[in-house]
Amino acid sequence: MFVKVFILSVHILSGGLMSVKLTIRVPKKLKERMDRFNHINWSEVIRKAIEDRLREEEVRWALRVMDELSRKAKPERPLTKVIREFRDRR
Repeated sequence: MFVKVFILSVHILSGGLMSVKLTIRVPKKLKERMDRFNHINWSEVIRKAIEDRLREEEVRWALRVMDELSRKAKPERPLTKVIREFRDRR
């Protein structure tokens, strides 16, 4: 069984200029365990977890894009030759 736990505020613009309310559901047993630690700001814990996960996903996305771009990029000449020519000119 799930119980509605609380509403938390998630900042969606930098500086916290605007926020939206997000309601989550957690199992009743989890809520009971959370209640034992009422000194913890659970909204902040969840906000941080969301930020961390988003950061991970954004890095994965960026790596996929960079990988795709590097596969598409084909140098006109082998890079070893370009480097050798550059060094020889010095």
